[in-house]
Amino acid sequence: MKKKQNFLFIIADQLRADYLSCTGHPVVKTPYIDSIAARGTLFKRFYVANPVCMPNRAAMMTGRHSSVSGVRHNGIPLPLEANTFVDVLRYGGYDTALIGKSHLQCTDEGEPELGPNPAAHEPLSDASRRVPGNYNQEKASRWASKGASAMDLPYYGFSHVDLLTGHGDRGGGALLADQRAALDDPDSLWGAANQFPHDYTCPQAVRTRIPEEHYSTFWIRDRAKDYLAKSTRHDSPFFAFVSFPDPHHPFTPPGKYWDMYDPDDMVLPESFGKISANPPPHLKWLCEHGEPGKAAYGAALVNEQQAREAMALTCGMISMIDDAVGAILTQLEASGLAENTIVIFTSDHGDFLGDHGMILKGPMHYQSTTRVPFIWAGSDNTAPTQTERLASSVDIGPTILNCAALKPFNGMQGRNLFESPPRHSVLIEDDGNRISLGFESAPRVRTLVTERYRMSIYQGQSWGELYDLVEDPGEIENLWDEPKLFETRASLQFELIQHLAHACDSSPWPESLA
Repeated sequence: MKKKQNFLFIIADQLRADYLSCTGHPVVKTPYIDSIAARGTLFKRFYVANPVCMPNRAAMMTGRHSSVSGVRHNGIPLPLEANTFVDVLRYGGYDTALIGKSHLQCTDEGEPELGPNPAAHEPLSDASRRVPGNYNQEKASRWASKGASAMDLPYYGFSHVDLLTGHGDRGGGALLADQRAALDDPDSLWGAANQFPHDYTCPQAVRTRIPEEHYSTFWIRDRAKDYLAKSTRHDSPFFAFVSFPDPHHPFTPPGKYWDMYDPDDMVLPESFGKISANPPPHLKWLCEHGEPGKAAYGAALVNEQQAREAMALTCGMISMIDDAVGAILTQLEASGLAENTIVIFTSDHGDFLGDHGMILKGPMHYQSTTRVPFIWAGSDNTAPTQTERLASSVDIGPTILNCAALKPFNGMQGRNLFESPPRHSVLIEDDGNRISLGFESAPRVRTLVTERYRMSIYQGQSWGELYDLVEDPGEIENLWDEPKLFETRASLQFELIQHLAHACDSSPWPESLA
């Protein structure tokens, strides 16, 4: 009987689709990630189900949109009783491992804050019912006191967890204990207050004193290598979820990765400094009222030099991830596992990185934040393929389960990535929890992406966004009010309604009627 295939799932955080060599970036070098694409399928139009960390990670794990999973925004943990495709793999005989960032629970301290305005700090009322269960497993304070015992296993289906929390040079979780054992005083090395001198003015650029070998990226590298080396000791197939917290801001590439790329070599996006005749009101508001260098609902305006610096530092963090990926792939080969392992590479969402003069992210669904790299490399070393077929984060779980010959659970809303016919469109959800950018209430956005168009609709607003991605890939000219496209807009709105109907939850059919 043929042994089931292993899965090595590698994910970055806030990596946009066009920031790899194999996806056409003119400067960044990613030879090891490119090597995965060179023997697999590169999806050029892979979109997130939600452009925010926790909602999209929950969508990947469950195959369900955020409006159904309940993880509508950061700060809402995935229910412990939720089904994940990792659960199915574990029940199906797989050894399941999470190495690195999870972000399926909250990492910030404090109790939940209720109400449309987080600044109100409303206490929980007697009418609010607390859901039982341990939802503090990723909080820094718990790890500081309990270390590895902070995890109740299995954790969303993972039977082995090497958890890392946080971003940049300030890592938490199991990394923190290792840093304190290896470094005299790691707290004196991280953060802006302790950084090496530099002349960058980009917001959140920190030249960290944390050595490369003790930075989060290489810690994950080493933990992943250890796991793969030990995987040869048992007969069970494995699913390893290797999750890097970079290149998410703050921009803190350590050592040689800080100045690996010159800001002057960075190519600004076409939309930088361009405002169309009909800009979406929230972008217009940010340009008119936003304070340069200060984030407003996530997005921050930057000048040309700051944009180039952010791009160069991001490239440095990406190359560090690529070096780590190379070491992990080498270990996979050395352990004799490569021939029976499917390797997957993706990201949870992107970053504006200069688009429309912004960095970071926010409730503006430009492709820089909603389109991410996705590579699927089977163990059969087939010829490389690049595909334009549309795909979504909710499709990952169903595809993995299909390949593992395991049935999906009720309520999965994704589909097999390789299924025919391909998707005609994808749905992107975004439920804000803060009032900003000129909105009178927290923005709720629904976006439809087709082969040609991107349309976004905002709850309670008479305006929307419509872009021709073929003629205007930079999404500069908003065609929402273009009379010639009213019929097209109506057709897209109908298709969006179909997606919203499909995104509603379903229950198993009853066997009889009462």
